[in-house]
Amino acid sequence: MARCIELAKKGGVEVAPNPMVGAVLVHDGKIIGEGYHQKFGEAHAEVNCIHDALKNAPEKISSSTMYVSLEPCSHYGKTPPCTQLIRQYKIPEVVIGCSDSFEKVNGTGIEQLRKAGVNVITDVLKEEAIELNKRFFSFYQKKRPYITLKWAQTYDGFMASGNDERLLISNEITNRQVHKWRSEEVAIMIGANTAIKDIPLLDNRFWMGRAPVKIILDPHLRLSLTLRVFEEGEVMIFNTQIEKQDGNLNYMLVEEADILPSLMTRLYESGIQSVLVEGGQFLLQSLIDAGLWDEVRIITNKSLFVSKGLKSPVLTGYEKIKDEKILSDEVVYYKNINNKFVING
Repeated sequence: MARCIELAKKGGVEVAPNPMVGAVLVHDGKIIGEGYHQKFGEAHAEVNCIHDALKNAPEKISSSTMYVSLEPCSHYGKTPPCTQLIRQYKIPEVVIGCSDSFEKVNGTGIEQLRKAGVNVITDVLKEEAIELNKRFFSFYQKKRPYITLKWAQTYDGFMASGNDERLLISNEITNRQVHKWRSEEVAIMIGANTAIKDIPLLDNRFWMGRAPVKIILDPHLRLSLTLRVFEEGEVMIFNTQIEKQDGNLNYMLVEEADILPSLMTRLYESGIQSVLVEGGQFLLQSLIDAGLWDEVRIITNKSLFVSKGLKSPVLTGYEKIKDEKILSDEVVYYKNINNKFVING
């Protein structure tokens, strides 16, 4: 199962809004086939695993055990159900990491296999399997993206200077880590003020992988299209005035009176499964106050003091996950104790 999870991670954001899934086929203690879901709309992990086994040891498939990190799908989507394929190749035993809470599966994959006489074992490395697809589970249960907030602050708790001069807080190694985080999410979000003051690119040039979709909350369309953020890549501009598509720019309407819930709904409708928010203090605090966050990552430069400036957001309702040291920086990870999702046994 650990190998299944390792394989699944290779899919990354390429499979969104589908879950990351890995599968291995084992005969007499030896892996004869393995595969993972590589890209949305393409073959699932179980299909790639069986195809691999067909090349290596086709005669052993019907007497092997399949390990898969997530309950096999039981419905027709862009591909046929994987439960059908497992029955077709007469695989007698399937070991599953965790069940799939998606409404079109939600236990029916396990039920179909058992009715067909397959020995099904569930909840093997369950917590690790759930953590792997926390974005997927959260997205469909909460009907909004999985939201991760990120900011950098000085040791005395400031995230910006008191003037228009940009305050450089985190070190080069930590910056590279942030670009890794960007490559792991479907989208990255800022507000209009951050786009104007920081003039960011919002790419992941310091880390390989697919660049995130850029999301800008610009209610009154104040931004000039000459800003660096518009130079390349897909940009979604959420505003209260127009809805249209212009090349890579997608203007999307939100309700001014209820802007954050409206934004979450539009992101869900657009299939944006996860968002890394790197906005300014106002946007970050607004999301915290509304309870619209799942994780927070705070970078603190332990050797930088400024005494005055823009104070960092105030976090509430949190539980610490872990911390790490990166030279002069300390990175602390938190989760929202009030935003949980449910995975049945």
